[in-house]
Order: sequence, then structure tokens, then C-alpha cells
Amino acid sequence: MAKKASSKLPKRKGEYTYRGKTVEELRSLSLEEFAELLPARERRTIRRGFTEGRKNVMQQLRDGKDSIRTHHRDIIIFPEMVGKQIEVYNGKTFVEVEVQPEMIGHRFGEFAPTRPKVTHGSAGVGATRSSKFVPLK
Repeated sequence: MAKKASSKLPKRKGEYTYRGKTVEELRSLSLEEFAELLPARERRTIRRGFTEGRKNVMQQLRDGKDSIRTHHRDIIIFPEMVGKQIEVYNGKTFVEVEVQPEMIGHRFGEFAPTRPKVTHGSAGVGATRSSKFVPLK
């Protein structure tokens, strides 16, 4: 019995494509060519250029670092980032994100939520006026 590579990998039929192009084809595109495939907001961000901090993060990824930490939550995920481990700061801790092909075109911050999921407890004594009729068992 073969062991699964990872339980986090998405289930898809065939190879992933973004706007009709495979990840390998996307990697061969220049930044301007890739920007034409993105939605308008991301395309505008790329055309305006990157700040020094974002350039440093991109350079670390291009230098072959597999795992980096960043506070820049608004960096767009490019095809060259697929397979890398990126730790994104959510305001309290660094959340480890493994970049999957489906994340291309999104931003780092979308995968590191800043607010925890709220789980409410059950109603207890004093919660409402009607709870005084609930047996305390």
C-alpha cells in the first residue's frame, strides 16, 4: 500500500492550470507576461513596482531559500514560489504556509488569518432569562 505524499495536498484531476497554462509554462513567462494573466488589482501592483522590503523577500526566494519569514502579507504569489515554505506574520505569530499551485495570484495574507475562529460555548446559568428553566444536570 502506497503512502500518500501529504494529506494537505488538494485532490484534483490532472495537472493544475492557471488561465490555461501549467505551472511550468507560467514559470517560463516574464513578470510582465505573467502580470497580463492576473486580475486588474494584482496587475496594477506589479506595474507600479515593488518596495525594498518586497524586493528582499523575492530575492531570498530566488536565491534558493526554501523557508523564509516575512511581515509582508500583501506580496502576490508567483509560480516560482510553488513548493516553498513561507512563514507569514499574522500580528501575533508566524503562520507556516506551504505554497500550492492553486495559490498563484493570491496574496500571502489570505493564508494567514489575523483573527482566530470563534467557538462559542453552550449557554449556562444566567445567559438568558429562559435558561432559569433548564435543569442543571
